[in-house]
Amino acid sequence: MVQEINIALIGNPNVGKTSLFNALTGSRQHVGNWPGVTVEKKTGERRHQGSTIKITDLPGTYSLEARSPDEKVANAHIMSGHPDVVVQVVDSTNMERNLYLTTQLLDMGQKVVLALNMSDMADARGDRLDLKAFSKGWGVPAVRISATRGEGLEDLLDTIISTFKDRSVPSPAVNFGAEIEGNISEVEAMLRSGGAGGTSPRWTAIRLLEGIEKVEEATADAGLRAKLTAALEGVDRDEVEMDLVDRRYVAITSLLDRTYVRGSEKRSLSDAIDRVVTHKYLGLPIFLTMMWGLFELTFTAAQPFVSAIGLGFEWLAAFVVENVQPDWLASMLGDGAIAGVGSVLVFLPNILVMFLLIALLEASGYLSRAAFIMDRIMTKMGLHGKSFIPMLLGLGCNVPAIMATRTIEDEKSRLITILSAPYISCSARLPVYVLLAGIFFPDNAGTALFLLYLLGIVVAVGSALLFRHTILKSETSPFIMELPPYRLPRLKNTILQMWDRGSMYLRKAGTFILAGAIIVWLLASLPWGVEYGSEESLVGAIGHLIEPFLAPLGFDWRIGVALVFGFIAKEIVVGSLGVLYGAVEGAGLEEAIALSMSAPSAAALMVFVLIYTPCVAALAAIRKETGSWKWTLFSVVYSLILAYIAAFIVYQVGLLIW
Repeated sequence: MVQEINIALIGNPNVGKTSLFNALTGSRQHVGNWPGVTVEKKTGERRHQGSTIKITDLPGTYSLEARSPDEKVANAHIMSGHPDVVVQVVDSTNMERNLYLTTQLLDMGQKVVLALNMSDMADARGDRLDLKAFSKGWGVPAVRISATRGEGLEDLLDTIISTFKDRSVPSPAVNFGAEIEGNISEVEAMLRSGGAGGTSPRWTAIRLLEGIEKVEEATADAGLRAKLTAALEGVDRDEVEMDLVDRRYVAITSLLDRTYVRGSEKRSLSDAIDRVVTHKYLGLPIFLTMMWGLFELTFTAAQPFVSAIGLGFEWLAAFVVENVQPDWLASMLGDGAIAGVGSVLVFLPNILVMFLLIALLEASGYLSRAAFIMDRIMTKMGLHGKSFIPMLLGLGCNVPAIMATRTIEDEKSRLITILSAPYISCSARLPVYVLLAGIFFPDNAGTALFLLYLLGIVVAVGSALLFRHTILKSETSPFIMELPPYRLPRLKNTILQMWDRGSMYLRKAGTFILAGAIIVWLLASLPWGVEYGSEESLVGAIGHLIEPFLAPLGFDWRIGVALVFGFIAKEIVVGSLGVLYGAVEGAGLEEAIALSMSAPSAAALMVFVLIYTPCVAALAAIRKETGSWKWTLFSVVYSLILAYIAAFIVYQVGLLIW
């Protein structure tokens, strides 16, 4: 019988936990959601020494105090008793900060293995660690690894199995002093006698003394509640919490003083770069220049591939229309499916280039600096410092951006960020920008993309500021973040990350966009006998119904139809335009749009697509995260009104300029 070992992988943000998870599980991983929440759950497995090691990757967290949704998920999973061993990934170059989490895991009575990641970087800095004495200090086995290089993984797996087989009971790493330990023991004894406290009555007792957990959450027994309330009466929870933090760091310092010698403290290259890129006055201009360069390359580097793919789809659509029988099937395939999906897929090179550049910036460590720079600005404006991280994720997709707000503890700040994050331009909007910018602003297409993305940030931050001072008034607080050292990105990991994100675009093209294109084709063909895509078709009737509302923005009925279907997924806007404008006889898509649209209306359309109602998936994420249809509906109405006003201004000003 194959032995199964369940392990939980945990660690602070930016310690290489994801790299280790990928290195251990390879392709044997699954992604889903934790029950009841939209926090992503990654699981995988690895065979070793005849055992199956099942790995659950917990959200990155600095502590297990369970104040934010991320911390609650990690705390609940460990307290459930599921993990046989907890593997904590530790940044070897920042031991003190990382070991705080270790002390909490030991208070929970967990079997812990420390994976000392980035050990190669610590060696390069000249750090020296007495690994044997370090492991013996708290009775926690530690293994030096480098997840990106695949070093030390076999030793880590061996240690996991030996720790699993070890029947000894882990001891707490910290003695909190006679008074607090006495209080902990008293509350712990009550919990045990009442069958409460789960798998770790000591940890529950600590959380009760700190005031993080409420008595009513610890037990449903009325008698035990009364006893606990009496025992906790008179306890200064704030003072206890501060004392616990101090004692933890005293224990950490004591261990490291005995076993660890830090290398040279001379200024590193990373520090020298940071003096420039995070400079009080230079940081923001450098960030904006980097973003401008990113979007300029996104357009120019991909353009030859876009043109080649576009010609290929035009030839394929024409071939199908001419050679497939019956005519309705030829039209559905050529004018509908191929024209619609093809008009979206031609922009896959742009998507891949953008994700490649973002992955390079992320792997190098620069995006953490960007968050630091923007946090300083956003905090001064009265916004929550943590809000920029979800907004940054929105460059890829608004759905994970909305989900990433779970790291924000304050509910009002979290709600403000959820409502504001969709205004960051996701990759789904990029095809609209690239198509229209390439037609109407070919000499400044990269700059046009940059300005649109910058406008998205301005709208998101402006909306958040408006919400905070009106409907969601609350205090703000900055957030503490660690800046990882600069690293040379690994080509393999960067390309895999690019493809992982880009493949989502392909999957959409084969599902939502294909379905949308066929529906638009069907509406453009009915009733049977009318000219395809004409004003007499059903799609024409729908377009003309809403055209009076959109005329002040410079939009014709075709654009109105495309925007309606863009509600499903923003890529369908281009797919619909491909179907409808492809019906213009004797003209390709770009030529047909150039003949039917002006530069002011094109600019207004790009702004409208940037701001108006998020896609169905994003709205589902808003509904799930807020738990409210009211806020979901508010997001729809607010974004539509804002998009209309912004597009109207752009169009009217454009008429005066062009």
